[in-house]
Amino acid sequence: MPIQNHFNKFNKKIYLTSHSEGYKKAKEKDKSIFEEIKIAFKEAGYPVIDSFMQGSFAVNTAINSLDGDFDIDRAIVIDAEKAPEDPVAPKKVIKEVLDKRNFKDPRIKKPCVTADYKSINLHIDYTVYKKETSFFGDDTYYLAVGKNGSSDEHKEWSEADQKGLIEWIDSVDDFVFGATVKRKQLKRLIRYIKRWRDVNFNSEEVRKKVFSIGLTVMLKEQYSPNSLSAEVDDDLQALKSTVDAILDADYISAPWGTDDYRVYVKLPKKPKRDIFQHKVEGGHADGSDLNVGAQLRNKLLKLQEDLQKASDETDEVEQCEILNKLFGDDFKVPKQEKQSSSKAASSLTA
Repeated sequence: MPIQNHFNKFNKKIYLTSHSEGYKKAKEKDKSIFEEIKIAFKEAGYPVIDSFMQGSFAVNTAINSLDGDFDIDRAIVIDAEKAPEDPVAPKKVIKEVLDKRNFKDPRIKKPCVTADYKSINLHIDYTVYKKETSFFGDDTYYLAVGKNGSSDEHKEWSEADQKGLIEWIDSVDDFVFGATVKRKQLKRLIRYIKRWRDVNFNSEEVRKKVFSIGLTVMLKEQYSPNSLSAEVDDDLQALKSTVDAILDADYISAPWGTDDYRVYVKLPKKPKRDIFQHKVEGGHADGSDLNVGAQLRNKLLKLQEDLQKASDETDEVEQCEILNKLFGDDFKVPKQEKQSSSKAASSLTA
């Protein structure tokens, strides 16, 4: 069996869709909560005019969590003309709704309202945007930034093109022939690399800072299939080439003569901020923290090395054993076929 068949089985095992078994309760909770939020927003004077999913589900790169958790990332949109001046005000309304539900300590964070459900494995992030429509019909979205206790200088409606980001990840403009097939391969590679992160970063604190959107942007920018071919049939080589390109790019760097590696990945759409930004002395952003930068670099180098070993290996079982160590037990290792006793005997007497 070619190694691609094993990748296909692995992808099917880890791929989480909104129709996947076990996700039904999470969807029901989200729908119920969202209905309450719409009522509360209307009563507050800024009715919801739109809502859309963000994150992995929006671009079909979600994976089954190793601990069985489900994440929902929903954007809630209000009309700019009816939006309150204080961007934290609608987030407080969301928190009040969540406080009445069975959540553990809902919190207003700078970009969103976040909470974990008590009785099921469900984590929810709600972000609030106001939408402004120009005379020419162009829409501009502004993210509600700020948290409880934030001073006025740390609260704002910040322009953010979240829908543009989703469209950019989904775009096939650069793939030419076989664009749809190549997009599917890219999405598979993103799922693989997210599962690799979950398996290989032992520290939960560091793992949570290796953001899925950061990995997604790096893979999207560095994925470079043959534009003249409509065929893609080798995920192992495609992943190896993409990891090579990521390491050759300048995402992870350190000042000359130091090991102070930091990760810098900019959003391709507004606000075009550094995804891994880390607050340092003086309050400005300066890439990821050192622990994340060093670990991500070292683990990517090990991933590169092991993908090369798997590519060089000719034995199918040995290949799968290497990949199983990289991606965990959902990448199955086939049983070694044993010679029949008659064949074994004939080989001994030959």
